Amino acid sequence: MSRTPLVALVGRPNVGKSTLFNRIVGRRLAVVSEVAGTTRDRLYTDAEWIGKIFTIVDTGGIEITEGHNTAPLSEDSGRFLPLIRQQASIAIRDADVIVQVVDGQVGITAADREVADILRQSKKPTLVASNKLESSKLWDTAYEFYELALGDVYPVSALHGAGTGDLLDAIVNAIPENFGEIEEDDSIKIAILGRPNTGKSTLLNKLIGEERAIVSPIAGTTRDATDTKIKWHGEDFTLIDTAGIRRRGKIDPGVEKYSVLRAIKALQRADIALLMVDAEDGVTAQDAHIGGMLAEANSGVLILVNKWDALTKDTHTMHKYQEKVRYDLNFLPYAPIMFISAKTGQRVNTILAETVKVNTARHSRIPTGALNKWLREVTTQHPPPSKNGVRMKFFYATQPKVAPPTFVFFVNKPEWIHFSYQRYMENKLRESFPLTGTPVRFIFRARSEDRFGK
Repeated sequence: MSRTPLVALVGRPNVGKSTLFNRIVGRRLAVVSEVAGTTRDRLYTDAEWIGKIFTIVDTGGIEITEGHNTAPLSEDSGRFLPLIRQQASIAIRDADVIVQVVDGQVGITAADREVADILRQSKKPTLVASNKLESSKLWDTAYEFYELALGDVYPVSALHGAGTGDLLDAIVNAIPENFGEIEEDDSIKIAILGRPNTGKSTLLNKLIGEERAIVSPIAGTTRDATDTKIKWHGEDFTLIDTAGIRRRGKIDPGVEKYSVLRAIKALQRADIALLMVDAEDGVTAQDAHIGGMLAEANSGVLILVNKWDALTKDTHTMHKYQEKVRYDLNFLPYAPIMFISAKTGQRVNTILAETVKVNTARHSRIPTGALNKWLREVTTQHPPPSKNGVRMKFFYATQPKVAPPTFVFFVNKPEWIHFSYQRYMENKLRESFPLTGTPVRFIFRARSEDRFGK
């Protein structure tokens, strides 16, 4: 098993972290503004440079809120600096490579020094990006940031892209060659994910039979992703509890801004993800956002509708609720839905048994003969599209990988595959083979008829 290194961009507000993030990932994903504190939550995506893939994380600047108004603060504000220290401390724990972004035009500030003081105490590779140096004539001014005593300083203009290539070279060079190899662990790793206050820690406690996690009605109590080892019916499990993920615009300054980052790390290690939904609230926009993360991940998925005991029900309630969840989370049609109460223990004892089934499906391998017989049947029942009199043909299929099951289809015109036909194929595959709870990956590759002697 392996995971992708996390590279965090940290620093005081309005130094250009979001602009640098957009430049690195090659597209405009983060909101950029001249107003300090524009980034309200964490934005992350995978990036690639000279063959190395890493996850880049854009962090929001620290801001102080009094009542309904945000108080404008200088970099030297006494109230401002403690939050800067907090942000830097969390970056040390969660990131694998840290880039402190500074404003090259302004020069070193007290806030920059506070961040550097914290980062120097870590053993994490740390670089300094002296940003906003749009003119190469200003690049020599960047070297004053060596005074921070962190690592090499790279003059850049995130706005124009100047110097970012050298910075990216340094980032990938800071990642060890053998990074990501995790000690072999045969346990089924389960990440418990969801919005704050949906009962994740309560479920963890119920599963392990002890007060391992702190349980509180205050949303956001859990700050770290913590692992708990348990054994059930001879099977080893690792339960990963994570902080709740808030929706955009609702993530508080400081420590809570890193909840998403930690959830990403938990998901990278997980075999199965438990998506917890509050039965009283129903599926919210943030539940759908988290579900989207799971749909893009490689883990299996179980949807747990928690607090089921709190609803007034009749004989039709569960069926109607299930239909609504399927509609709201239509991109997770393969995920089983379970109605539980972590508080009372209702159906909690069936969760681990279901995760074993999902994990088995995630590692299932379909024999090549059976797979190609299925392929002939589904393409005959519903032929693939044709264009200008040319018929699209499927030649054969293989399954090179599991976890998740990955299938390669050799066709004459892979660019003609429409998402609707791929969805049809996936539905038929799931009808024919036990793939409950696991995503599947389809890859279409070109092969000519001549290759097959036709």
